[in-house]
Amino acid sequence: MSQGIFDIIKQEKIISIIRGIDTEHILPTIQALYEGGIKCVEITLDHTSAQSVFNSAASIKMAGEQFSANMQIGAGTVLTPQEVLLVKEAGAQYIISPNADETVIKETKKLGLVSLPGAMTPSEIVAAHNWGADIVKVFPAGDLGPGYIKSLRGPLGHIPLMAVGGVNLDNLGDFLKAGAMGAGIGGNLANKKLISEGNFAAITDLAKHFVALV
Repeated sequence: MSQGIFDIIKQEKIISIIRGIDTEHILPTIQALYEGGIKCVEITLDHTSAQSVFNSAASIKMAGEQFSANMQIGAGTVLTPQEVLLVKEAGAQYIISPNADETVIKETKKLGLVSLPGAMTPSEIVAAHNWGADIVKVFPAGDLGPGYIKSLRGPLGHIPLMAVGGVNLDNLGDFLKAGAMGAGIGGNLANKKLISEGNFAAITDLAKHFVALV
């Protein structure tokens, strides 16, 4: 299964990050993204409390039940092996983290899921790759810039890299040209203000613009 999910992420290039969106708005948001051409969505775990983590997993389960036929649903901000198991049972198909944790990566691969840990330095990127990461998300990419990705691709061209953090319509093309295999896009796509206003047509329009770039 993991190879198939990896191939889809590689082909689609964009993972839309849904963070801090109320439960009742998650399904309409994903529908709007889908109508705009997005096929990969990450629902992040809320670590405000133990209950909020379980609530996030419930949202992942709900999204998977509704959209698994047409979209790939992943879990984000996964920080422990226990959370890997939790979101796997909820139906997550890939695991994304802001950091590179050996135990999280190895548990992800043990359970047959795609691993996308976050890293910044060459040492962190290589370590994550050696622990089994399928793709390493360079975070925060917006602060580092496309030139940083290009520099990494020289010695580390064998490691698939995804740009995450601060990616927008103005710089997505530059990140892809620099050698990123794709990008994770948060509030610049799943915009909280538009969602709270119920303006899902605008979300669909944004998605179409991002998809057009890739």
